[in-house]
Amino acid sequence: MQFLYPTFLFALAALAIPIIIHLFYFRRFKKVYFTNVRFLKEVKDESSARQRLRNLLVLLMRCLAVIFLVLAFAQPFIPREVEVKQGENAVSVFVDNSFSMNALSEDAPLIEKAKQRAKEIISAYSVEDRFQVLTNDFDGKHQRLVSKEEAIGLVEEIKTSPAVRSLSQIFARQKQVLGSGKNTNKVSYVISDFQQNITDPENFTDTLLTVNLVPLQAVQEKNVSIDSAWFEVPVQMLSQPNPLIVKVKNWSSENAENVRLTVRYDGETKPVGELSIPAGSYVVDTVNVSIQTTGWHEAELAITDYPVQFDDHYFFTYKVAEVINVLVIDEERPDPFLDAAFKGVSYFRVTNQLSRQLDYSSFPSYQLIVCNGLVSISSGLAQELRQYVVNGGNVLVFPAANANTATYNSFLTSIPANELQNFEQQERSVADVNTEEFVFKDVFENKSANLKLPVTKGNYRLGTQASRGEEKLLTYRDGNTFLGKYKSSQGILYLCAAPIEEQYSNLARSGEIFIPMLYKMAISSARNRPIAYTIGRDETIEADNAVRGGESVYKLRGQQEEFIPQQRIVASKVFLSVQNQVLEAGYYNLFLNADSTLAKFAFNYDRRESNLAYFNADQLKEKAGPNVSVLTGNAAANFEEVVSDRSKGVVLWKWCVIIALLALAAEVLLLRFWKT
Repeated sequence: MQFLYPTFLFALAALAIPIIIHLFYFRRFKKVYFTNVRFLKEVKDESSARQRLRNLLVLLMRCLAVIFLVLAFAQPFIPREVEVKQGENAVSVFVDNSFSMNALSEDAPLIEKAKQRAKEIISAYSVEDRFQVLTNDFDGKHQRLVSKEEAIGLVEEIKTSPAVRSLSQIFARQKQVLGSGKNTNKVSYVISDFQQNITDPENFTDTLLTVNLVPLQAVQEKNVSIDSAWFEVPVQMLSQPNPLIVKVKNWSSENAENVRLTVRYDGETKPVGELSIPAGSYVVDTVNVSIQTTGWHEAELAITDYPVQFDDHYFFTYKVAEVINVLVIDEERPDPFLDAAFKGVSYFRVTNQLSRQLDYSSFPSYQLIVCNGLVSISSGLAQELRQYVVNGGNVLVFPAANANTATYNSFLTSIPANELQNFEQQERSVADVNTEEFVFKDVFENKSANLKLPVTKGNYRLGTQASRGEEKLLTYRDGNTFLGKYKSSQGILYLCAAPIEEQYSNLARSGEIFIPMLYKMAISSARNRPIAYTIGRDETIEADNAVRGGESVYKLRGQQEEFIPQQRIVASKVFLSVQNQVLEAGYYNLFLNADSTLAKFAFNYDRRESNLAYFNADQLKEKAGPNVSVLTGNAAANFEEVVSDRSKGVVLWKWCVIIALLALAAEVLLLRFWKT
């Protein structure tokens, strides 16, 4: 047994008071007059024995009353496995309100059980303590310490949310808020189902915070979700079967059969087929999206799955440009082969400009820039081309036979790409096509067929520095590069070792290589442009800047809400950050004026909530650190008593008060009814 306030035990010196009273009060002699003293000796002996017994019992009751009254003030307790601390408490209670908490426990949804547990935990503490109520939303009203009554009110307001936080993030936020108070003792409670993919107590090592995990067990559910989707080609084109790759995942331990997949776009819902997904695995399927109109499009993938349905829909958007703009920078005159190649398809629009008459401000409006036979690349052009590539543009370089290699190499080094070395006028044949790379992937139906590959009569040798990250697209027989690819930030540089002029190369006459090469380069990209974003993730959204002078505010509008995102304008681009402003999955339109839509973005719920694998209490104890405890109890357990016993031990002061009162009552009864 221990005492919360052991200094009160000095008050046991008050035991001297009833003893002194006993010695000086009950020992007083009284004169008794008798008319007949014949029975005096017998009465005196009998009365003296009874009197002494009664007085000793009264003394005992008074001593017991004093002892237990003092013990009550010292607050004795029997300690549990944790240390009982004196002083006021700062208590943080996290209630997991993610989608997985909608699952059923034995008698109610987990979210309701979690709220009940939170109120019981708060009730176990005194009114002088301070409390933080925290959820996955990390709302501003949850970032401060409040009173006991206000904390219970905040718990009542909790609703499920699409936000997802890891356990280490929760601990860090609790530590931050608890550290802002002046309370001596800091205690954390986390009430959750503890999904395995977000439970990482090992990543939080602060031993000054007492952490208590309260696991809630859900009835095991099966779940199949649409994990992700992406277009195979970065740029979607009209009247083409644009392949959309869909990944569907089975999170349960049983095989999922007959999962129906559908896609909706352009106002029509089209069945894709039925999927069979092995337990704990996934399948990847391809959906061909046929596009008939330009502009922004909204689309949705859906599967049939029950009972967990928040992840059965996947929203995405895509834009189909009216034309693909190509800029050809010429030294003297346009190349007829380049013009003919692009003008053969109306979807491409070619602009020719001379190197000495360039409009640099128009560069961002082109998807591909071709440098055709430039003798030199000026420092200004080199800087603009490099910035264009960094921002996501594609550049194709055909050097001139008499090129100033110093200016070329200055530009190529900044990308970085391998430099031009000496020009060799000898015949070489291309022997290999990299059909695994995007430019030539899926171009040839029969890869083993005899292709008419280019032959050159003059070419530059390219450097061979591995650090430049060269990817060979076309290779000579001797292994040297004829056409190389270099990624730089968000864009791509394509470098050909030979001029395009017919006297040096017949590439332009190798139609089965030249035509698809130009088309695929124009629609290629060094990055996967997202067709959808995830709610709760700190992602930056990029869009074309429609502001031309002055100040304007971009806004996003969904089905239920409209808000102003954080925005940063850099040249022709605007970068948006939505943080926690998007709460519902669906489509959101970007606009400056309410009557015009500049872009469409899709948001989906975080798929981390799809994994219904949980840690049980024993597994949590194995992962927990030395300052982390796991509190368990059945569904009907009253956590107010569990927490009270844990934080205060087995409290005995109430029993001390009761015993003191019983002792005083016994004294009164002895004095009243035991007559001497």
